[in-house]
Amino acid sequence: RCKQAIVVGCNDLARYSGSFENPPYSFTTDDEAKCRSSCKSGAKNVVAGQCNNVGCCQTSISKGMIQYQISHEYESNHTTMSSYNPCGYSFLADQESFKFRGVSDLNDPNFINRTVYDAPLVLVWVISNDTCANAKLDPETYACKENTTCVNADESGIGGYRCTCAPGYKGHPYLSPGCSDINKCTDLDSSPCSMKCTNTPGNYTCSCPTGYVGDGRVDGTSCKRQFPTIKVALGVGFGSLFLLIVGSSLFLARRRRIMKVATKNFKDEQIIGRGGYGTVYKGILLDRQIIAVKKSKFVDENQIEQFINELNILGQTRHPNVVRLLGCCLEVEVPLLVDEFISNGTLFDRIHNKDGTSWYSWSNCLRIAMDSANALAYIHSIPIIHRDIKSSNILLDDSYTAKISDFGASRLIPLHETHLSTVVQGTLGYLDPEYFFSSQLPEKSDVYSFGVVLAELLTRIRPLSPERENEEQIQNLATYFIKSMHEDNLFNILDSQLIMEATKEQLISISKLVIRCLSIKGEERPTMKEVAMDLGELWKQTTYIIPSENQEGTIFIDSL
Repeated sequence: RCKQAIVVGCNDLARYSGSFENPPYSFTTDDEAKCRSSCKSGAKNVVAGQCNNVGCCQTSISKGMIQYQISHEYESNHTTMSSYNPCGYSFLADQESFKFRGVSDLNDPNFINRTVYDAPLVLVWVISNDTCANAKLDPETYACKENTTCVNADESGIGGYRCTCAPGYKGHPYLSPGCSDINKCTDLDSSPCSMKCTNTPGNYTCSCPTGYVGDGRVDGTSCKRQFPTIKVALGVGFGSLFLLIVGSSLFLARRRRIMKVATKNFKDEQIIGRGGYGTVYKGILLDRQIIAVKKSKFVDENQIEQFINELNILGQTRHPNVVRLLGCCLEVEVPLLVDEFISNGTLFDRIHNKDGTSWYSWSNCLRIAMDSANALAYIHSIPIIHRDIKSSNILLDDSYTAKISDFGASRLIPLHETHLSTVVQGTLGYLDPEYFFSSQLPEKSDVYSFGVVLAELLTRIRPLSPERENEEQIQNLATYFIKSMHEDNLFNILDSQLIMEATKEQLISISKLVIRCLSIKGEERPTMKEVAMDLGELWKQTTYIIPSENQEGTIFIDSL
């Protein structure tokens, strides 16, 4: 950039002289420049932004100068113009940095500060008057150290060179040991690689782990999951539905068509639920079989991983109170899971739909709780932690049999381990506070969430809802239930239908179970197997078992 000698003032003259170094290191002082600024008509012709010898002048400094002198002269007495220009100034500055502000600069008593802070002097320097090629011939005097690049410079007009760090290196190019390697792989947030980064001297390489394809670069094709050409069947034959993960494009195209026809091309009117990782559609196959199709929300690696996780979990479970996986299709743009269709929707919708309460009875509530507890006790025995137990993940069929669903967030605990360290995941209101604060996921985290579902079932109050006294405050059902129990106010929050049908002892017994499940300390909570056994005992008190005359079955009659 061009360096300028600048004068600001009226009737001021600055002389600039300097020296050059020429081989063989002799000096000359022949170079002199003048810069004169005048205000013959006072301040009225001074224009801001114009340094044209009226109030301001500037002149270029010759390249290659190694020293300079400035002398400033007043060509007239400033006292006659003190009202608008009490002082004159001479200085060197970078041409791009200084902008003349007109009369405000002329009468600014603190203008000297502007020359210090707003008008920096740019010093452009080079090593000797040689070229890179010649300088490298003498290692003793060559200025560039290890891992540097030599750059020829011509700003001085007499040659010379500079040193910079080579690409992929940082540091001081003139000091030993020179520039050091920049490890691009240490900072994951700014890493140029999407998955796997390997540092090399002055460089790096991006790659993809086994099972993925692509260049591995964030600004490239990244890494995408690669499915083998043929995989084993992961679905279970059921009627006309039998989905496999295979590489045949003809097969896949046929399966995609089946799903599109079954769900009316995934129309919104077919939506029956929205989970954390996908939308669930009702589908009807050609043979009139009804299915539930879960379609991933987003096409990214995280969503696919969640689908594969749910597929893996459901593939290991066989229980009448766990939603049954019928098939899957992952080798499509948006992965699909196909489950059995559960007709009566979610427990959440049933509990909080005040218009449809015909199903709501003590025996139904107890049976739904017992079914759900048995399912959770079963998956804990595998051992699998569901991690998102809530009433909207408990589905009800035509006979109000409960089935646990949505295993996208679930985790399989390794053998001999009691908990996992994970990123906290779940739904507020149901989330175990111990897990929330520690990120340690034990199986009893599900027990806490189930305790909230039990409280929700008994009170028909949402897990998070406005307080009755102050609607601007959010009420936590778990805290509210515990407080009501301790203050002997339990029967004021239980649903009136249950109070009419169940005995006082039964309601107190199940409420005490809720309190145990909601214990802040996980170690003080019961296991899901113990919860299921306690609910089973209550169920026995609620029903009589009467053998039929042919002894081929049993009839369950609600107690009076």
